[in-house]
Amino acid sequence: MVREIVNIQIGQAGNQIGETFWKTILREHGMDDSGKFIGTDPLQQAQAGVYFTEVSSGHTPKYVPRSTQIDLEGGVCNRLRSGALGHLFRPDTFIHGESGAGNNWAKGHYTEGAELVDQILDVLRQQVEGCDSFQGFQIIHSLGGGTGSGLGTLLAGKLREEVPDAMIATFSVLPSPKMSDTVVEPYNSLLSIHQLTENSDLTICIDNDALYEMSGRLGYKTPEFENLNQVIATVMAGVSTSLRFPGQLNGDLRKLAMNLVPFPRLHFLAPSYAPIVAPGSRAFQSQSIPELTQSMFDRKNLLVALNPQHGRYLTAATIYRGKVSSREVESAIHDLKIKNSNYFVEYIPDNISITLCSVPPAGQRQAATCLGNTTAISEVIERTQVQFAAMYKRRAFMYWFTQEGMDDMEFTEAESNVLDLMAEYQQYQDAGVDEDDEGTEGYAGQDGSVKYEESIPPSEY
Repeated sequence: MVREIVNIQIGQAGNQIGETFWKTILREHGMDDSGKFIGTDPLQQAQAGVYFTEVSSGHTPKYVPRSTQIDLEGGVCNRLRSGALGHLFRPDTFIHGESGAGNNWAKGHYTEGAELVDQILDVLRQQVEGCDSFQGFQIIHSLGGGTGSGLGTLLAGKLREEVPDAMIATFSVLPSPKMSDTVVEPYNSLLSIHQLTENSDLTICIDNDALYEMSGRLGYKTPEFENLNQVIATVMAGVSTSLRFPGQLNGDLRKLAMNLVPFPRLHFLAPSYAPIVAPGSRAFQSQSIPELTQSMFDRKNLLVALNPQHGRYLTAATIYRGKVSSREVESAIHDLKIKNSNYFVEYIPDNISITLCSVPPAGQRQAATCLGNTTAISEVIERTQVQFAAMYKRRAFMYWFTQEGMDDMEFTEAESNVLDLMAEYQQYQDAGVDEDDEGTEGYAGQDGSVKYEESIPPSEY
Protein backbone atom coordinates (compact mmCIF):
# COMPACT_ATOMS: atom_id res chain seq x y z
CA MET A 1 0.00 0.00 0.00
CA VAL A 2 1.16 3.53 -0.82
CA ARG A 3 1.92 5.57 2.31
CA GLU A 4 1.25 9.27 1.77
CA ILE A 5 3.37 12.29 2.70
CA VAL A 6 2.11 15.88 2.96
CA ASN A 7 4.65 18.49 1.79
CA ILE A 8 4.81 21.92 3.45
CA GLN A 9 7.01 24.66 1.97
CA ILE A 10 7.45 27.79 4.05
CA GLY A 11 9.01 31.16 3.27
CA GLN A 12 10.87 32.37 0.20
CA ALA A 13 13.63 29.74 0.30
CA GLY A 14 11.19 26.92 1.12
CA ASN A 15 8.89 27.78 -1.79
CA GLN A 16 11.69 28.24 -4.31
CA ILE A 17 13.32 24.93 -3.32
CA GLY A 18 9.87 23.31 -3.29
CA GLU A 19 9.16 24.51 -6.84
CA THR A 20 12.39 22.93 -8.10
CA PHE A 21 11.65 19.73 -6.13
CA TRP A 22 8.23 19.37 -7.78
CA LYS A 23 9.72 19.98 -11.25
CA THR A 24 12.30 17.24 -10.54
CA ILE A 25 9.83 14.59 -9.37
CA LEU A 26 7.29 15.45 -12.10
CA ARG A 27 10.01 14.59 -14.63
CA GLU A 28 10.88 11.35 -12.78
CA HIS A 29 7.24 10.27 -12.68
CA GLY A 30 6.65 11.07 -16.37
CA MET A 31 4.29 14.01 -15.82
CA ASP A 32 4.04 17.40 -17.48
CA ASP A 33 3.89 20.75 -15.63
CA SER A 34 0.13 20.49 -15.14
CA GLY A 35 0.35 17.02 -13.55
CA LYS A 36 -0.88 14.97 -16.54
CA PHE A 37 0.82 11.62 -17.01
CA ILE A 38 2.67 11.49 -20.33
CA GLY A 39 5.17 8.74 -19.49
CA THR A 40 5.32 5.16 -20.79
CA ASP A 41 6.77 3.22 -17.86
CA PRO A 42 4.16 1.79 -15.43
CA LEU A 43 6.79 1.98 -12.65
CA GLN A 44 6.49 5.77 -12.84
CA GLN A 45 2.84 5.61 -11.79
CA ALA A 46 3.02 2.70 -9.34
CA GLN A 47 3.68 4.74 -6.21
CA ALA A 48 3.09 8.30 -7.40
CA GLY A 49 0.36 8.53 -4.72
CA VAL A 50 3.03 9.09 -2.04
CA TYR A 51 3.25 12.79 -3.01
CA PHE A 52 0.30 13.19 -5.41
CA THR A 53 -3.48 12.80 -5.26
CA GLU A 54 -4.92 11.34 -8.48
CA VAL A 55 -7.83 13.32 -9.95
CA SER A 56 -9.86 11.85 -12.80
CA SER A 57 -9.59 14.15 -15.81
CA GLY A 58 -10.85 12.48 -18.98
CA HIS A 59 -8.76 9.51 -20.18
CA THR A 60 -5.41 10.83 -18.96
CA PRO A 61 -4.91 10.71 -15.18
CA LYS A 62 -4.02 14.06 -13.61
CA TYR A 63 -1.98 14.24 -10.43
CA VAL A 64 -2.21 17.06 -7.88
CA PRO A 65 0.64 17.52 -5.36
CA ARG A 66 -0.26 16.97 -1.71
CA SER A 67 1.43 20.23 -0.77
CA THR A 68 0.79 23.53 1.03
CA GLN A 69 2.65 26.72 0.03
CA ILE A 70 3.01 29.25 2.87
CA ASP A 71 4.60 32.68 3.21
CA LEU A 72 4.02 35.80 5.28
CA GLU A 73 4.03 38.00 2.18
CA GLY A 74 2.24 37.44 -1.11
CA GLY A 75 5.14 37.85 -3.57
CA VAL A 76 6.54 34.30 -3.66
CA CYS A 77 3.12 32.59 -3.70
CA ASN A 78 1.94 34.89 -6.51
CA ARG A 79 5.08 34.14 -8.50
CA LEU A 80 4.44 30.41 -8.06
CA ARG A 81 0.82 30.83 -9.18
CA SER A 82 1.81 32.69 -12.31
CA GLY A 83 4.83 30.47 -13.08
CA ALA A 84 5.24 27.21 -15.00
CA LEU A 85 3.64 25.17 -12.19
CA GLY A 86 0.70 27.56 -11.70
CA HIS A 87 -1.87 24.97 -12.81
CA LEU A 88 -0.36 22.14 -10.79
CA PHE A 89 -1.29 23.08 -7.20
CA ARG A 90 -4.77 23.33 -5.72
CA PRO A 91 -5.66 27.06 -5.43
CA ASP A 92 -6.73 26.78 -1.77
CA THR A 93 -3.30 25.46 -0.71
CA PHE A 94 -1.62 28.87 -1.15
CA ILE A 95 -1.66 30.63 2.23
CA HIS A 96 0.06 33.97 2.73
CA GLY A 97 -0.03 37.03 4.96
CA GLU A 98 0.55 40.59 3.82
CA SER A 99 3.22 42.21 5.99
CA GLY A 100 6.10 39.67 5.92
CA ALA A 101 8.36 38.63 8.79
CA GLY A 102 11.24 41.01 8.04
CA ASN A 103 13.86 38.34 8.86
CA ASN A 104 12.56 38.29 12.44
CA TRP A 105 12.04 34.86 14.06
CA ALA A 106 9.69 36.35 16.68
CA LYS A 107 7.35 37.76 13.99
CA GLY A 108 7.13 34.36 12.29
CA HIS A 109 6.72 32.44 15.56
CA TYR A 110 4.62 34.71 17.77
CA THR A 111 2.84 37.52 15.94
CA GLU A 112 2.36 37.43 12.14
CA GLY A 113 2.84 33.65 11.87
CA ALA A 114 0.55 32.81 14.78
CA GLU A 115 -2.35 34.58 13.00
CA LEU A 116 -2.09 32.19 10.04
CA VAL A 117 -1.59 28.93 11.95
CA ASP A 118 -5.28 27.95 12.29
CA GLN A 119 -5.87 28.50 8.57
CA ILE A 120 -2.79 26.40 7.74
CA LEU A 121 -3.87 23.57 10.08
CA ASP A 122 -7.34 23.48 8.44
CA VAL A 123 -5.82 23.00 4.96
CA LEU A 124 -3.39 20.35 6.28
CA ARG A 125 -6.25 18.56 8.07
CA GLN A 126 -8.18 18.29 4.79
CA GLN A 127 -5.10 16.88 3.03
CA VAL A 128 -4.44 14.32 5.79
CA GLU A 129 -8.11 13.24 5.85
CA GLY A 130 -7.87 12.50 2.11
CA CYS A 131 -5.07 9.96 2.74
CA ASP A 132 -5.58 6.19 3.10
CA SER A 133 -2.36 5.45 4.98
CA PHE A 134 -0.81 8.75 6.04
CA GLN A 135 2.81 8.55 7.24
CA GLY A 136 4.02 12.09 7.92
CA PHE A 137 4.93 15.64 6.96
CA GLN A 138 7.88 16.97 5.00
CA ILE A 139 8.77 20.60 5.77
CA ILE A 140 11.05 22.63 3.48
CA HIS A 141 12.37 25.87 5.02
CA SER A 142 15.46 27.92 5.76
CA LEU A 143 16.63 28.82 9.27
CA GLY A 144 18.23 32.20 8.53
CA GLY A 145 15.15 34.31 7.68
CA GLY A 146 11.98 35.01 9.66
CA THR A 147 9.17 33.03 8.02
CA GLY A 148 10.91 29.69 7.38
CA SER A 149 12.54 29.66 10.81
CA GLY A 150 9.82 31.23 12.98
CA LEU A 151 6.63 29.98 11.34
CA GLY A 152 8.32 26.71 10.28
CA THR A 153 9.21 25.76 13.86
CA LEU A 154 5.83 26.98 15.18
CA LEU A 155 4.09 24.69 12.69
CA ALA A 156 6.34 21.74 13.59
CA GLY A 157 5.36 22.22 17.26
CA LYS A 158 1.63 22.47 16.42
CA LEU A 159 1.77 19.34 14.23
CA ARG A 160 3.53 17.46 17.02
CA GLU A 161 0.59 18.36 19.32
CA GLU A 162 -2.17 17.69 16.78
CA VAL A 163 -0.80 14.51 15.16
CA PRO A 164 1.69 13.08 17.68
CA ASP A 165 2.19 9.78 15.84
CA ALA A 166 2.98 11.35 12.43
CA MET A 167 6.60 11.59 11.31
CA ILE A 168 7.99 15.12 10.83
CA ALA A 169 10.98 15.34 8.48
CA THR A 170 12.47 18.77 7.72
CA PHE A 171 14.83 19.89 4.98
CA SER A 172 16.45 22.85 6.74
CA VAL A 173 18.81 25.27 4.99
CA LEU A 174 21.26 26.61 7.55
CA PRO A 175 22.92 30.00 7.05
CA SER A 176 26.64 30.06 6.46
CA PRO A 177 28.93 32.82 7.77
CA LYS A 178 30.56 33.34 4.35
CA MET A 179 27.28 34.03 2.55
CA SER A 180 25.12 35.86 5.05
CA ASP A 181 22.57 38.45 3.97
CA THR A 182 20.95 39.06 7.38
CA VAL A 183 22.76 40.20 10.49
CA VAL A 184 20.35 38.42 12.89
CA GLU A 185 20.77 34.99 11.23
CA PRO A 186 22.54 33.55 14.34
CA TYR A 187 19.51 34.43 16.50
CA ASN A 188 16.99 33.00 14.02
CA SER A 189 19.02 29.82 13.48
CA LEU A 190 19.76 29.02 17.09
CA LEU A 191 16.13 29.59 18.18
CA SER A 192 15.07 27.27 15.32
CA ILE A 193 17.58 24.51 16.19
CA HIS A 194 16.28 24.66 19.78
CA GLN A 195 12.72 24.02 18.52
CA LEU A 196 13.68 21.37 15.94
CA THR A 197 15.58 19.39 18.60
CA GLU A 198 12.26 18.84 20.37
CA ASN A 199 9.70 18.72 17.54
CA SER A 200 11.30 17.06 14.53
CA ASP A 201 11.98 13.35 13.88
CA LEU A 202 14.51 13.90 11.08
CA THR A 203 16.24 17.20 10.26
CA ILE A 204 18.24 17.05 7.03
CA CYS A 205 20.76 19.92 7.18
CA ILE A 206 21.90 21.80 4.09
CA ASP A 207 24.05 24.92 4.02
CA ASN A 208 24.96 27.53 1.43
CA ASP A 209 28.70 27.16 2.01
CA ALA A 210 28.74 23.58 0.76
CA LEU A 211 26.20 24.33 -2.01
CA TYR A 212 28.34 27.12 -3.50
CA GLU A 213 31.40 24.88 -3.42
CA MET A 214 29.47 22.06 -5.09
CA SER A 215 28.06 24.41 -7.75
CA GLY A 216 31.60 25.43 -8.64
CA ARG A 217 32.40 21.76 -9.36
CA LEU A 218 29.26 21.53 -11.48
CA GLY A 219 30.64 24.27 -13.72
CA TYR A 220 28.64 27.28 -12.45
CA LYS A 221 31.14 30.11 -11.93
CA THR A 222 28.56 32.46 -10.41
CA PRO A 223 25.73 30.14 -9.36
CA GLU A 224 22.18 31.50 -9.29
CA PHE A 225 19.66 30.42 -6.65
CA GLU A 226 18.10 28.16 -9.30
CA ASN A 227 21.37 26.20 -9.59
CA LEU A 228 21.65 25.80 -5.80
CA ASN A 229 17.99 24.79 -5.54
CA GLN A 230 18.50 22.17 -8.24
CA VAL A 231 21.27 20.52 -6.16
CA ILE A 232 18.97 20.47 -3.09
CA ALA A 233 16.01 19.15 -5.12
CA THR A 234 18.19 16.35 -6.56
CA VAL A 235 19.11 15.24 -3.05
CA MET A 236 15.49 15.49 -1.86
CA ALA A 237 14.42 13.34 -4.80
CA GLY A 238 17.19 10.88 -3.88
CA VAL A 239 16.09 10.69 -0.23
CA SER A 240 12.45 10.08 -1.21
CA THR A 241 13.27 7.52 -3.95
CA SER A 242 12.56 4.51 -1.77
CA LEU A 243 9.15 5.98 -0.94
CA ARG A 244 8.18 6.94 -4.51
CA PHE A 245 9.18 3.83 -6.47
CA PRO A 246 8.88 0.10 -5.84
CA GLY A 247 12.36 -1.29 -5.15
CA GLN A 248 14.23 -4.35 -3.93
CA LEU A 249 14.75 -2.97 -0.44
CA ASN A 250 12.19 -0.34 0.40
CA GLY A 251 11.27 1.80 3.34
CA ASP A 252 9.11 4.62 4.54
CA LEU A 253 9.90 7.67 6.69
CA ARG A 254 9.47 5.72 9.92
CA LYS A 255 11.84 2.94 8.79
CA LEU A 256 14.34 5.57 7.69
CA ALA A 257 14.19 7.28 11.09
CA MET A 258 14.31 3.93 12.88
CA ASN A 259 17.62 3.10 11.17
CA LEU A 260 19.11 6.58 11.47
CA VAL A 261 18.24 7.94 14.91
CA PRO A 262 19.73 5.94 17.80
CA PHE A 263 19.04 8.69 20.39
CA PRO A 264 15.94 10.87 19.95
CA ARG A 265 17.63 14.30 20.14
CA LEU A 266 20.44 13.35 17.74
CA HIS A 267 18.42 13.50 14.52
CA PHE A 268 20.38 16.16 12.58
CA LEU A 269 21.58 14.48 9.37
CA ALA A 270 24.23 15.36 6.78
CA PRO A 271 23.10 14.51 3.21
CA SER A 272 25.49 13.71 0.35
CA TYR A 273 25.03 12.85 -3.32
CA ALA A 274 27.14 11.09 -5.93
CA PRO A 275 28.15 11.45 -8.68
CA ILE A 276 28.48 15.26 -8.72
CA VAL A 277 29.29 15.95 -12.38
CA ALA A 278 28.47 18.84 -14.70
CA PRO A 279 25.44 18.01 -16.93
CA GLY A 280 27.61 18.17 -20.07
CA SER A 281 30.14 15.66 -18.67
CA ARG A 282 27.69 12.91 -17.68
CA ALA A 283 28.09 11.03 -20.95
CA PHE A 284 31.84 10.69 -20.27
CA GLN A 285 31.53 9.47 -16.67
CA SER A 286 31.14 5.92 -15.48
CA GLN A 287 31.51 5.05 -11.82
CA SER A 288 31.80 1.60 -10.32
CA ILE A 289 29.79 0.76 -7.19
CA PRO A 290 32.86 1.00 -4.88
CA GLU A 291 33.69 4.44 -6.37
CA LEU A 292 30.09 5.59 -5.95
CA THR A 293 30.10 4.38 -2.34
CA GLN A 294 33.42 6.10 -1.62
CA SER A 295 32.12 9.35 -3.17
CA MET A 296 29.02 9.36 -0.94
CA PHE A 297 31.19 9.48 2.18
CA ASP A 298 33.59 12.04 0.66
CA ARG A 299 33.61 15.47 2.28
CA LYS A 300 33.35 17.18 -1.14
CA ASN A 301 29.97 15.56 -1.85
CA LEU A 302 28.31 16.67 1.39
CA LEU A 303 25.63 19.34 1.26
CA VAL A 304 26.64 20.70 4.63
CA ALA A 305 30.03 22.26 5.40
CA LEU A 306 31.64 19.90 7.91
CA ASN A 307 34.56 17.49 8.02
CA PRO A 308 33.32 13.93 8.79
CA GLN A 309 36.84 13.07 10.00
CA HIS A 310 36.32 15.39 12.98
CA GLY A 311 33.54 13.11 14.24
CA ARG A 312 32.25 9.56 13.93
CA TYR A 313 29.25 8.11 12.14
CA LEU A 314 26.56 6.82 14.50
CA THR A 315 24.48 5.55 11.55
CA ALA A 316 24.06 6.14 7.82
CA ALA A 317 21.42 5.31 5.19
CA THR A 318 22.56 4.75 1.60
CA ILE A 319 20.08 4.86 -1.29
CA TYR A 320 21.28 3.51 -4.66
CA ARG A 321 19.42 4.20 -7.91
CA GLY A 322 19.76 2.44 -11.26
CA LYS A 323 20.77 -1.11 -12.21
CA VAL A 324 22.78 -2.05 -9.15
CA SER A 325 23.64 -5.49 -7.79
CA SER A 326 22.84 -5.88 -4.07
CA ARG A 327 25.87 -8.16 -3.62
CA GLU A 328 28.19 -5.50 -5.08
CA VAL A 329 26.69 -2.83 -2.84
CA GLU A 330 27.00 -4.93 0.32
CA SER A 331 30.60 -5.77 -0.55
CA ALA A 332 31.44 -2.06 -1.20
CA ILE A 333 29.84 -0.96 2.10
CA HIS A 334 31.65 -3.74 3.99
CA ASP A 335 35.04 -2.73 2.50
CA LEU A 336 34.37 0.95 3.25
CA LYS A 337 33.58 0.20 6.90
CA ILE A 338 36.71 -1.94 7.34
CA LYS A 339 38.99 0.72 5.77
CA ASN A 340 37.41 3.54 7.82
CA SER A 341 36.51 1.70 11.01
CA ASN A 342 37.82 4.58 13.17
CA TYR A 343 35.09 6.84 11.79
CA PHE A 344 32.19 4.54 12.76
CA VAL A 345 31.18 3.97 16.38
CA GLU A 346 31.80 0.42 17.64
CA TYR A 347 28.67 0.10 19.73
CA ILE A 348 26.20 0.10 16.79
CA PRO A 349 26.97 -2.91 14.57
CA ASP A 350 25.74 -2.88 10.94
CA ASN A 351 25.01 0.82 11.21
CA ILE A 352 24.81 1.50 7.44
CA SER A 353 21.41 0.64 5.98
CA ILE A 354 21.05 0.01 2.23
CA THR A 355 18.12 0.80 -0.06
CA LEU A 356 18.05 -0.14 -3.74
CA CYS A 357 15.79 1.27 -6.44
CA SER A 358 16.00 0.29 -10.10
CA VAL A 359 14.72 3.68 -11.43
CA PRO A 360 17.68 6.06 -12.04
CA PRO A 361 17.37 9.87 -11.87
CA ALA A 362 16.42 11.61 -15.12
CA GLY A 363 19.48 11.85 -17.38
CA GLN A 364 21.70 9.51 -15.31
CA ARG A 365 22.33 5.76 -15.32
CA GLN A 366 23.25 5.40 -11.66
CA ALA A 367 23.30 7.64 -8.62
CA ALA A 368 23.44 7.33 -4.86
CA THR A 369 22.31 9.45 -1.93
CA CYS A 370 23.50 9.11 1.64
CA LEU A 371 22.06 10.46 4.89
CA GLY A 372 24.73 10.36 7.57
CA ASN A 373 24.12 10.77 11.27
CA THR A 374 27.62 11.94 12.19
CA THR A 375 28.73 13.59 15.41
CA ALA A 376 30.66 16.09 13.22
CA ILE A 377 27.34 17.90 12.61
CA SER A 378 27.99 19.61 15.95
CA GLU A 379 30.61 21.70 14.04
CA VAL A 380 27.79 23.32 12.08
CA ILE A 381 25.69 23.89 15.21
CA GLU A 382 28.74 25.28 17.03
CA ARG A 383 29.37 27.85 14.27
CA THR A 384 25.89 29.26 14.83
CA GLN A 385 26.22 29.10 18.62
CA VAL A 386 29.54 31.01 18.65
CA GLN A 387 28.06 33.84 16.53
CA PHE A 388 24.90 33.84 18.67
CA ALA A 389 26.94 34.10 21.89
CA ALA A 390 29.00 37.04 20.58
CA MET A 391 25.85 39.03 19.72
CA TYR A 392 23.74 37.99 22.70
CA LYS A 393 26.52 38.93 25.15
CA ARG A 394 26.01 42.58 24.13
CA ARG A 395 22.26 42.18 23.55
CA ALA A 396 22.77 43.44 19.96
CA PHE A 397 19.52 43.71 17.91
CA MET A 398 17.56 42.19 20.82
CA TYR A 399 14.89 44.89 20.85
CA TRP A 400 13.55 43.64 17.47
CA PHE A 401 12.68 40.38 19.20
CA THR A 402 11.58 41.67 22.63
CA GLN A 403 9.11 44.14 21.08
CA GLU A 404 7.31 41.16 19.53
CA GLY A 405 6.76 39.77 23.03
CA MET A 406 9.84 37.59 23.43
CA ASP A 407 11.68 37.27 26.71
CA ASP A 408 15.40 37.22 27.53
CA MET A 409 14.89 33.81 29.13
CA GLU A 410 13.92 32.26 25.79
CA PHE A 411 17.33 33.13 24.34
CA THR A 412 19.13 31.73 27.40
CA GLU A 413 17.03 28.55 27.32
CA ALA A 414 17.62 28.06 23.57
CA GLU A 415 21.39 28.50 23.98
CA SER A 416 21.46 26.11 26.94
CA ASN A 417 19.52 23.45 24.99
CA VAL A 418 21.85 23.77 21.98
CA LEU A 419 24.95 23.52 24.20
CA ASP A 420 23.46 20.35 25.73
CA LEU A 421 22.88 18.98 22.22
CA MET A 422 26.54 19.60 21.28
CA ALA A 423 27.67 17.94 24.52
CA GLU A 424 25.50 14.89 23.73
CA TYR A 425 27.12 14.54 20.30
CA GLN A 426 30.54 14.71 21.97
CA GLN A 427 29.51 12.16 24.59
CA TYR A 428 28.36 9.59 22.03
CA GLN A 429 31.43 10.25 19.88
CA ASP A 430 33.78 9.48 22.76
CA ALA A 431 31.87 6.72 24.54
CA GLY A 432 30.71 3.19 23.94
CA VAL A 433 27.25 2.52 25.34
CA ASP A 434 25.90 -0.84 26.40
CA GLU A 435 22.12 -0.83 26.42
CA ASP A 436 21.39 -3.80 28.68
CA ASP A 437 19.01 -3.83 31.64
CA GLU A 438 21.44 -2.17 34.02
CA GLY A 439 21.80 0.87 31.75
CA THR A 440 25.57 1.12 32.05
CA GLU A 441 27.64 3.76 30.36
CA GLY A 442 31.22 3.26 29.34
CA TYR A 443 33.93 4.05 26.83
CA ALA A 444 35.69 2.05 24.17
CA GLY A 445 39.05 0.54 25.11
CA GLN A 446 42.01 0.36 22.72
CA ASP A 447 41.16 -3.23 21.85
CA GLY A 448 37.61 -2.23 20.85
CA SER A 449 36.02 -3.68 23.97
CA VAL A 450 33.73 -1.54 26.10
CA LYS A 451 35.01 -0.50 29.54
CA TYR A 452 32.27 0.37 32.01
CA GLU A 453 32.56 3.33 34.33
CA GLU A 454 29.33 3.71 36.26
CA SER A 455 25.77 2.54 36.27
CA ILE A 456 23.02 4.93 35.20
CA PRO A 457 19.41 4.12 36.04
CA PRO A 458 17.42 3.44 32.82
CA SER A 459 15.09 6.37 33.58
CA GLU A 460 17.98 8.81 33.09
CA TYR A 461 18.88 7.62 29.58
